[in-house]
Amino acid sequence: MLNKLYVQTKTFIKENIKFLLILIVAFFVLTFELPYYIDTPGGLIDVSERLEVEDGYGINGSLNLAYISEFRATITTLIVAYFNGDWEIIKKDDVVADNETIEENNYRNKILLEEANQNAIIVAFDKAGLDYEVTNRKVNIIYIYEEADTDLKIGDVITEINGIEINSKEEALNTIKESDELSIKVINDGVEYTRYANKVDIGGEDLIGIMVSETKDVTPSKEVSINFKESESGPSGGFMMSLSIYDYLTSEDLTKGLKIVGTGTIDEFGNVGVIGGIGHKIKAAVKEDADIFFAPSANYAEALEVVTEENLDITLVEVSHIDDAIEYLNNL
Repeated sequence: MLNKLYVQTKTFIKENIKFLLILIVAFFVLTFELPYYIDTPGGLIDVSERLEVEDGYGINGSLNLAYISEFRATITTLIVAYFNGDWEIIKKDDVVADNETIEENNYRNKILLEEANQNAIIVAFDKAGLDYEVTNRKVNIIYIYEEADTDLKIGDVITEINGIEINSKEEALNTIKESDELSIKVINDGVEYTRYANKVDIGGEDLIGIMVSETKDVTPSKEVSINFKESESGPSGGFMMSLSIYDYLTSEDLTKGLKIVGTGTIDEFGNVGVIGGIGHKIKAAVKEDADIFFAPSANYAEALEVVTEENLDITLVEVSHIDDAIEYLNNL
């Protein structure tokens, strides 16, 4: 029985060797990952699918986050990207640093999403004149530059710098400015460590070469539930999340029945910050027949160039603060 099966298999391979080789080569071409990523216009996320606000008012239109689709390049997709103006080829080093693992990159983006959501609640309740409480602020180390002279680790939570207790990101950054040599107490996985950091020249500036993010517990007077999928991360939806929460908290519907899209980070004070991939996000909005696109001031020139050169049918609005968006919508 086994000998017969062996003979049949051997005969099949011999008779179809060219076809099988073509299959193997095709499989390699289609699946072998190159050291590049490809960014393309993604789509929109209706905030109502991610957000619930206690006793929130209704919205006739929609407020949406724009996102980019990103995937590892293969030989085939790289060729397609070369001829497709909407597909952008990105070096792997520009997505994941040489001194950073995929897990560390994902950790950073999850922490930044958490910070963005917490800031969005603070800003929205501030603008609506409603109460909230902020406790348990934590300064998290989310990235360490390759040039840094330090034994700090990603995932460390800073508690003290040179004997000064740290309770916010602002306190940490201000304290770091005051000295070239730092003794830093941190907590990592429940264990306290004392680490060092020395300033070095990074891009012409004296820095210790770390990126920090501040997370906190925000308890608003009305319950807010924000639920993103496991695959969704990063800070670029913070501005639209804050605008959406504010719209749910106030009786006048900002949307006026329109499909509104935007992007940008948000800090506790309502400032809208720079993001990446603005062109892809605008194209995603146009593809979904959006009426208005809010672009951060830092991205506005690039956004305007894309809209103008490609004659895209969408109203582009520049925002540097959430007040800009609220004022614009109130005046429609």
